[in-house]
Amino acid sequence: MATPRWKQLADELANEISEGVYLPGAKLPKIAELVAAGRGSRTTVQRAYSDLTERGLTIGVQKLGTIVSPILGKIHRDGTGRYMRVARERGGARGAFAAEIERLGMAPASKTDISRGTPPARIAELLDVDPSVPDTVLIRARVMFAGEIVVQLATSYFPGRIAFGTQLEQQDTGAGGSKSRLEELGHGQRTITETIDVRSPTPAEASALAIPVERQVYEITHVARSEEGRVVEACVHVVSTTLWTLSYTWPIDPPDAPGAPA
Repeated sequence: MATPRWKQLADELANEISEGVYLPGAKLPKIAELVAAGRGSRTTVQRAYSDLTERGLTIGVQKLGTIVSPILGKIHRDGTGRYMRVARERGGARGAFAAEIERLGMAPASKTDISRGTPPARIAELLDVDPSVPDTVLIRARVMFAGEIVVQLATSYFPGRIAFGTQLEQQDTGAGGSKSRLEELGHGQRTITETIDVRSPTPAEASALAIPVERQVYEITHVARSEEGRVVEACVHVVSTTLWTLSYTWPIDPPDAPGAPA
């Protein structure tokens, strides 16, 4: 079966990106320019550009058009090891996200809105707080950047009884981020559950992430429990599926597991 022209064009442009014809951050030609150059119809160019974005090679930026991603490929989110202290504090990083972005050779940054408030019902149930009572949790709502590109939205909720009046209410939570501060407060996270859903973004999320509303996002609901089994943090991460890859590793039937062979 012959390769469709849009796929051929996507491969040609991908090669041009890898060869440095278009450098990270560079703007690709307008669709009309490629059409005029005889490289395909408008529909062909649009599909090729969409394919490049799906590969993680390009991103759409309002008022600029399609540019080569400063992050060629995808950001690897290691769900198994990213929260270990050695990983989240490496090089003085302010948490797992910052460490991931710094490993790419880019500068992590965030805009954080800190407030005391009432969480959504499902978060209130996890944190064991009454959703009808105001100001029961500390909320850290972050827009997170790699360089100048927004790559993640994350909102963390902490029970007020352990978070109010602590460094968790400061913009800079220090090396290792919130997890290290919880550890110092005697509420170290011992087990983590992450539930991943793939869905369409809300208009506000699409605007913040600079992606079309028809593009899919990962919604990762992160629930961290203390040694006593109490939830000390619930966080909702929203990231574009075209920019992130998720991986998890766990042992199967460790030697000391019930029923394991002797």
